[in-house]
Amino acid sequence: CGASAAVAISSVLPQRDDIDRRTSFTVIGVTLLSTIAMIFYPMLGNLFGFDEREIAVFLGATIHDVAQVVGAGFSVSDETGQLATVIKLLRVAMLGPIVILIPLYLKRVSSDGDYTQGSQKSALLPTFVMFFAGASILTILGWVPTFVTQAMQFLSSWLLLAAIAAVGMKTSLQDVLKLGRQSVMMIVGTTLFLAVYVAVLIWL
Repeated sequence: CGASAAVAISSVLPQRDDIDRRTSFTVIGVTLLSTIAMIFYPMLGNLFGFDEREIAVFLGATIHDVAQVVGAGFSVSDETGQLATVIKLLRVAMLGPIVILIPLYLKRVSSDGDYTQGSQKSALLPTFVMFFAGASILTILGWVPTFVTQAMQFLSSWLLLAAIAAVGMKTSLQDVLKLGRQSVMMIVGTTLFLAVYVAVLIWL
């Protein structure tokens, strides 16, 4: 979801003094915009003349957070909710490769062939990415029992909540507000661009 993407990607970016407040701002922003989208995007889909399957694609491809995709989709119909959820999960599946590619790209384009996290050089790949890739491979191969997968899914929800709470505890609302109009315009503009882009693709 959008919150987990923000936390995951921030962990592989060069660590600046304002990284925590920027991460907090992103989490707050995507959650707020996802909630607004959950309310209005189904109505926009009807306004655009989309059928239920097209609305599902629109919702799943544009709303940032999984929970809001589910809420928006099932507010239209069960079929729309199920398809919208699948589309969103396909987007979520891309998070792993993206998190792997970002540090590789940063190492390549940095002037000294490396980039740093704080005062220390970062590893080629973060440890959590290696565990993520390994767990994904084992699950795809069917070597992980169903009860273990279900337990890990439950645990991951609480761990994500703890990670977001930790970021929030390290960042004051006053610091987040200092990011200013430019940051607000960027996240709102990106959200609107994604909605327009997907809508045009559906029309085509």
